Amino acid sequence: MIPRDRVLTTLSRKEPDKVPKYIRFTPEMKVKLHEKIGTDNYEDYFGIEIRRVGFKPTKKLPDFLSYYGESLPENTYFDDWGIPFVTGSEGHVKRELYPMATFKTPQEISEYPWPDFMASYRHEHLEKEVQKLHNRGYPLIGRLTETSGGFIFETAWQLRGMDNLFVDFYDGPDFARVLLDKITEINIQVSTRFAEAGVDILWLADDIGIQNTMLMSPAMWRKWLKPRLKRLIDSAKRVNPHIHIFYHSDGFIEPVIPELIEIGVDILNPIQPECMNPVKLKRLYGDELSFFGTIGVQTVMPFGTSKDVRRAVREMIEKVGQGGGFIIAPTHFVPVEVPWENVQAFFDAVEEFGQYQ
Repeated sequence: MIPRDRVLTTLSRKEPDKVPKYIRFTPEMKVKLHEKIGTDNYEDYFGIEIRRVGFKPTKKLPDFLSYYGESLPENTYFDDWGIPFVTGSEGHVKRELYPMATFKTPQEISEYPWPDFMASYRHEHLEKEVQKLHNRGYPLIGRLTETSGGFIFETAWQLRGMDNLFVDFYDGPDFARVLLDKITEINIQVSTRFAEAGVDILWLADDIGIQNTMLMSPAMWRKWLKPRLKRLIDSAKRVNPHIHIFYHSDGFIEPVIPELIEIGVDILNPIQPECMNPVKLKRLYGDELSFFGTIGVQTVMPFGTSKDVRRAVREMIEKVGQGGGFIIAPTHFVPVEVPWENVQAFFDAVEEFGQYQ
């Protein structure tokens, strides 16, 4: 099978020729990777089946400095939403400041310089790029940028501050409603554009879980996030009913999985084994969900031996991959602490144990 057929077959919850695989690396790990494999093109080197397409960067950001009452560190950079990031100890870990932390009224939200993702130069390339990669045999994930896309809750709290946003849910519901609706409206435009361009998978994400519970009650999620996520999914599926909806949340989110399925999610990621049992979820929801991930970057990848990695890969393929509906992957970016032997063991084990036919 070509990669696209392999992935689309497993996403239809049928068995392809072998289990598809996926992986991402932190910037620091990419340096180590280049030393080991002699190329930056690890996707081709390891035979990763899925490719990504996204919007182009903006040509000019607004001046967001007026939204901050303090001087910002020299290494600060802004994203499209006006959120300043300060790079942490690893390139993919960042600290945010909050441009709307002192806002008092919905009027201030409406006057904020919101991103213009729909400027033609940012997305007019999508059809051509999708066709090119489809012609090469790859399925495509549509994701707004490498660092964001499809977020509602996360974008809201990164603009407002998480404490402030949770207070708004109780004491300032009109403010919270305007903020979330504006973010949802922008993401609907982006998601619809991806569907028009013909991507196979729409990447949506909101970290609503932590290690052993949710960040909010299921009731709060149902009130504030579920209906907006449904609007976004419905908008994309009206354009392309066959698009697969990928939903990422770290941590424990078991209480809302049935409702994610209800509103149209059909791929769940990353299914951290430290937080949720992938075998249990396959048993409960394997007829309605595909699973993407399951190999822990908190445990087996950094701290296990190569034999432990092989054992984990084999178990997930045998127990979660049965009947299709499974793309095996580490549950997050692979950090530089992961021994090279464990990276190689992951791919060797997928090749050895991942054959269906």
